[in-house]
Amino acid sequence: MKPEYGALAILAVVGMCKAGAFDRSAAGERGHDAGKPTPRSPSLALTPVAAADVCVTHGHLDGDGDVVHVTEPTFRAVAPATEGDGAALRFTYLGPTLKTRALASGDVRHQVGLKLRAADGCNLVYVMWRLEPRPQLEVSVKHNPGAHDNAACGVGGYVKIAPRRAARVKRFALGSTHTLQAEIVGDDLVAWIDGEVAWQGTLDGTAAGLTGPVGMRSDNLELDLELSAAAAADGAAVAPPSTCAVATAD
Repeated sequence: MKPEYGALAILAVVGMCKAGAFDRSAAGERGHDAGKPTPRSPSLALTPVAAADVCVTHGHLDGDGDVVHVTEPTFRAVAPATEGDGAALRFTYLGPTLKTRALASGDVRHQVGLKLRAADGCNLVYVMWRLEPRPQLEVSVKHNPGAHDNAACGVGGYVKIAPRRAARVKRFALGSTHTLQAEIVGDDLVAWIDGEVAWQGTLDGTAAGLTGPVGMRSDNLELDLELSAAAAADGAAVAPPSTCAVATAD
């Protein structure tokens, strides 16, 4: 190749990179499946869940309206009267909790997220916005047939789901407010952060057999939280039990 042609080729490649020709999306997504286009908006109609309709299984919440305050290093809750395939969690980050608590695995995490199809603490889908070791959105299925509490399953049964598309996720700033939303359609799960698609992938086969409401979870973060969900399909008002089952961290 003549030198002038080589120079022109290099300039052409540089120009294409600047134009984004080698980016898989403007949001910096990785992975692509032309057969399954990313939906741009959720399909479920969600309404805020009042604190009275939330069953706290670990930790404590303050507040009696739609917005609740969490200061405990370990917080787990479900909303029994909800449909389990989609939810949104609006949160304001108020800093790390005064005390830090490790997970049962020994890892220390700062994270907040949603539970979907939460049959119990051993069988559910998690969508978590995690801050370390780097900010990311992580989806996992916890599946332990025959086990229904953490005394039986512990930290077993987790399967991390690889995304088909995943945008770069930033660390949320002190005092900032964000909305994490997720929805399962068929065997596909899509998650949005502040209205933008942040994660899309196919759940493994075990998730198809899970049924249960939605919920929320946080670890080592002080937060104001507002959970929104769809009412259970039968439309019946299902009140949380007078005493929610207290469980170890799931």
